[in-house]
Amino acid sequence: MTDQKPAVASIEAQHAESTRALPFSDTQDFEDAQRGLIASLEPGIVRNDAGETVWNSDAFAFLSEECPDTVHPSLWRQSQLCAMQGLYEVADGIYQIRGLDLSNMTLVEGDTGVVVIDPLISEETAAAGLALYREHRGDRPVTGVIYSHCHIDHFGGVKGVTTQEDVDSGRCPVLAPTGFVEHAVAENVYAGTAMGRRAAYMYGAALPRGPRGSIGAGLGPTTSTGTPTLINPTLDIDHTGQTEIVDGITIEFQLTPGTEAPSEMNFYFPDLRALCMAENATHTLHNLLTLRGALVRDPHVWAKYLTESIHRYAGRSDVLFASHHWPTWGTERLTEFLSVQRDLYGYLHDQTLRALNKGATGIEIAEDIQLPPGVEQVWHTHGYYGSVSHNVKAIYQRYMGWFDGNPAHLWEHPPAESAARHVEFMGGVDTVLEKARKSFDEGDFRWVTQVVNYVIFAEPDNAEAKALQADAFEQLGYGSENGTWRNFFLMGAYELRNGPVGTPTATASPDIANALSVEQLFDAIALRVDGPKAWSADIAIDWKVSDSDVVHRTHLRNGLLVHFDVTGDLASPDATFTLSNAALHSALIGGGDMAAMIADGTITVGGDPAVLVEMVGYLDEPDPDFAIVTP
Repeated sequence: MTDQKPAVASIEAQHAESTRALPFSDTQDFEDAQRGLIASLEPGIVRNDAGETVWNSDAFAFLSEECPDTVHPSLWRQSQLCAMQGLYEVADGIYQIRGLDLSNMTLVEGDTGVVVIDPLISEETAAAGLALYREHRGDRPVTGVIYSHCHIDHFGGVKGVTTQEDVDSGRCPVLAPTGFVEHAVAENVYAGTAMGRRAAYMYGAALPRGPRGSIGAGLGPTTSTGTPTLINPTLDIDHTGQTEIVDGITIEFQLTPGTEAPSEMNFYFPDLRALCMAENATHTLHNLLTLRGALVRDPHVWAKYLTESIHRYAGRSDVLFASHHWPTWGTERLTEFLSVQRDLYGYLHDQTLRALNKGATGIEIAEDIQLPPGVEQVWHTHGYYGSVSHNVKAIYQRYMGWFDGNPAHLWEHPPAESAARHVEFMGGVDTVLEKARKSFDEGDFRWVTQVVNYVIFAEPDNAEAKALQADAFEQLGYGSENGTWRNFFLMGAYELRNGPVGTPTATASPDIANALSVEQLFDAIALRVDGPKAWSADIAIDWKVSDSDVVHRTHLRNGLLVHFDVTGDLASPDATFTLSNAALHSALIGGGDMAAMIADGTITVGGDPAVLVEMVGYLDEPDPDFAIVTP
């Protein structure tokens, strides 16, 4: 990275105060994170078939050093814990792979093999983790897979631990909470392009590893860049208390929809006295709205499910583990851990609602709210991944929406037009930059980024403004306790100095695309229709999918593509296409050659096939590299 600067005096002073105020003498987390280590992956590098590196834990070796001035000491501590990697014994028969991806992969030994929980993001990292386990525990077959929830870091590596053939044969059942596939593919397809671009900022994918760059994301080191895969579940968990036996292992499930994911579950192993909390209780304040974008999560129901977990399972458990971070041992300790996590989410919810009902806006509440001392002084409540600031704003958004009620904010100018007006009112570019440099020298970096942003959006090629903005972003990053805030600030500085890097990682894959139902497939296509371009189009197409008895119709009119099942008497379509589900996916989103598929009989056509060419011509292509810190 060019033009990186050291931390300024005000950031150094902030870090010194944090070091004094925080309980660094409490080293229990380090004891827990190191407990049960069997072996690390040496070297800590995972490559794909082409020899490209998709994971490099060795790149974080610098975290063994003393905390530098360019990193918040609390985040440095968290990153040291998250960077520990290898195979760990959690309890008799339970093992974890940690530090080989953003998330953990857990392996529970059964009668004949091993059940894998949450097989990471990438096929390659999951396979490397399984190989490390087998090296030290024997070549046990995978006899079951459990997806705790519908985020890609908990299912993407499934084909690194099992095969579609083993699943189809029944040798390896795949268990997931009800609604898993719907939510997993919707998140990665509907808004996947925009989320992917912003995820590049959230995880700092393009940042160099080091004290002035990426040190981790708070939830884990970073995301792997291998091949995401998906095998559909064979057994849905649809109610709390549902008990299943997989390879001799008894598992009781607790559904927790609407918490950290729209489809999620905790589960309890009664014979092992072990409780898996998925991603509902980890060693950080989690996100209620991730900076990459997502639906706002419900902290009220999150707290209620944690209370239910305490009452159903805590008193019967000797160890608690999760899909991220390190376990907690001992009934009393894990009960307190869950209780404080519950208090954290419940307090944020209730106090935000109390304040908004007094007329405070989300930004105001986020500035004023304080956590109770009994919550704030515990390491696992700190905002390394989520933050009090953006979570409170998310709660406000969940209940009140984007509008704060002030009519002055009801119809503001869009960013570029607003910026030009602001700059003119403030006396022009030179005046704004002169005053902003003075604010920078005073350590008011938040204000610098706000006012200089006006200059950049008014004059996108202003090199002086971009350099000053990058310097201010950098200092805010150095000062952030939150890993994803740090990454966002430093990525903003990186792109201002070096130009756009686009989206280094991708969540889209053939497996995820093929998991779309026919209805979701047409939903995804509808989102790409260029409405104004298609205003005058009127095209009706019937789709006879050979895997189903249902005939689907798509109708494009007034710039909107609607789809529905054909029932009753309808006007004849302009064309009818008969094809398999696989061919439908290939033709519409897989880049298949429609003409060749028609010619070889893969698709048969009734009516005018040219209408499909016309309809496809109205589809727009998303931009995975859109600008973020410039207009």
